Amino acid sequence: MVTQDFIKALENSTAHRPVRDQLSTEVLQNPELYIVLIKKALDPTDKNHYKACWTLELVLEQKIDWLANYLEDFCKMLPSFSHDGAIRSISKICMFTGKHHLKLRKRNQDFLTEKQVQYIIETCFDWLINDTKVASKVYAMRTLFEFGKLHQWIYTELKEILPKDFISHSPAYHAAAKEILQKIAKAK
Repeated sequence: MVTQDFIKALENSTAHRPVRDQLSTEVLQNPELYIVLIKKALDPTDKNHYKACWTLELVLEQKIDWLANYLEDFCKMLPSFSHDGAIRSISKICMFTGKHHLKLRKRNQDFLTEKQVQYIIETCFDWLINDTKVASKVYAMRTLFEFGKLHQWIYTELKEILPKDFISHSPAYHAAAKEILQKIAKAK
């Protein structure tokens, strides 16, 4: 698929999983399209950036290391996302990033700089405490749980924040929050 065809397909895409699977497969089979995808996803001024985020999520779920050359831009752009669909995908990418960083830390390697870790932590807390959709909050709390393995203060904050929001949230939020609180209790 040539770049222009890919952009057109991305712009005409829907949130349906088969459509996103097809686009992500195209990128995975043609890595040169990744540059187009990530640039579009990281540009919140592009009216279709959220559609690029949907596909980027599926690509990075399989190839998180592809984000390495774009980590600084990715982290700096985190607070700029406002479209619910973009935030959901970006919050999930943050979770993948956190897990990958911790996996590499076990081998004395880093995926993220400490500054990048801070960008992700701050943004995830913002998503968690602000008016963000439940799926994004769930990915944010899971990301924060991962980074809490490096920074214990995060667990203290999560133990305070998660129960406060039980009243105003859905059963899905309750289940995820309880799961995270149980994991924190076991981590001690």
